[in-house]
Amino acid sequence: MDLPDCQNIRKSGAWGAGYDLVVLTYDERFLRRKVMVTAQGKRFLVDLKHTTNLEHGDAFELADGRLIGVVAAKENLLEIKGDLTRLAWHIGNRHMPCQIETTRLLIQQDHVIRDMLAQLGADLREVCEPFTPEGGAYGTGRTHGHNH
Repeated sequence: MDLPDCQNIRKSGAWGAGYDLVVLTYDERFLRRKVMVTAQGKRFLVDLKHTTNLEHGDAFELADGRLIGVVAAKENLLEIKGDLTRLAWHIGNRHMPCQIETTRLLIQQDHVIRDMLAQLGADLREVCEPFTPEGGAYGTGRTHGHNH
């Protein structure tokens, strides 16, 4: 490894300047043990006690105290406009991660859900931007299907 291992996470707002950064998709920000590569091309091993949900702005704390900031990567998403309350209910009923904003919803690309939303009258558009969906109801950061 190029850098010391990481066994701790600092949450957004609980750290200052970082040594480097990693750019991760929503799915990549859910991990326990993985080799990461920073923007500067440095490798380090993340070895956490539990599978952890990372948010944009969190940081990996290396064994030597240096911090590697987490940046949410741009992803191909589906932007949803229309009757947001009704559409959000249908998305939530399918346990899909959803970024909820005042004038739109964002979800990961899924052709079945896209077809359902179109049938419900949603205005849909493909976009490419960071995905930071709403966390789970119990503060776990991720939603889970009925099989959890």
